Amino acid sequence: MSESQLADRLALWIEERIKTAGLKGAVFGMSGGVDSSVVAVLCRSACGDSTLGLLMPCHSDPQDERHALAVAARFSIPTKKVALDAAYDMLLESINGGGETDAERVARANLKARLRMLTLYFHANRLRYLVVGSGNRSELAVGYFTKYGDGGVDILPLGNLVKGQVKEMAASLGVPQEIIDKPPSAGLWHGQTDEGELGCSYDELDRLLTGGEISNRARAKIEQMTARSYHKLNLPPIPDC
Repeated sequence: MSESQLADRLALWIEERIKTAGLKGAVFGMSGGVDSSVVAVLCRSACGDSTLGLLMPCHSDPQDERHALAVAARFSIPTKKVALDAAYDMLLESINGGGETDAERVARANLKARLRMLTLYFHANRLRYLVVGSGNRSELAVGYFTKYGDGGVDILPLGNLVKGQVKEMAASLGVPQEIIDKPPSAGLWHGQTDEGELGCSYDELDRLLTGGEISNRARAKIEQMTARSYHKLNLPPIPDC
C-alpha cells in the first residue's frame, strides 16, 4: 500500500469514527511537530472545515508555533491559539509546585500536557467534536506520553505507525521538510528532546517493533520502559471481590 493510499484510509477511518460517535468534526493540538502535523492534515482531509487545530503554547519555543502555523496555512486548517502560560503559572503557585528535583520537573512538565488536554476537551464539548491524538506506535509501546495528558484523547489514527512511517507519510502529504527533519520534542522544558528522555533512538525503537535487530543495551532499556508503563496502557484495575 502506498503512503497516499494509507493516508486516504486513515482519513476515512477518522471520518467513520466521528460519524459513529454522532459528532460533527475533529479537534486536535498542533505543536509544530511531525506527528501533530500529519494528524492535522488527515483530519482536514476527513472533515473539511469541521476541524479545529489548537495552538496551546505554555512557555514554549516560538519556533513550534511558527511551524504549526506554516502547516495550517499550507493546508487551510482552521486554528485557534490558547495561551496557557498564565493558567499554568497560577496553578503551579497554588499547589506550591516550584521544587527543583527531577520528579518535580517531570510533574511540572506533565501539568502542561494535562492543561492542553483540558483545553482540547473544552472545545470538543462545545463544538461536538472528537479529540484526535497524535501518539504513534513507537511512543505507545513504551508509554512515552502523559497519562490523562496527551494520552487523554478519543482516537489515535497514527497508533499503528512507527515513527519512521509517520515521517514518510508526512513527506508524502507535503508537510514542510524542516518539521520532518527537526529533532522530535514534546517541548516540556528548554532543550528537551524525545530521544534524550527515552534513552534510545526512534530508529532503534522502530527496528525492535518491526522485528529488526538492536543492541542488547537498547533492548533492555525499551523492555524496562514497556514494563514501567503498563498502567498507562490499560484501564484502571478493578478487584475481583
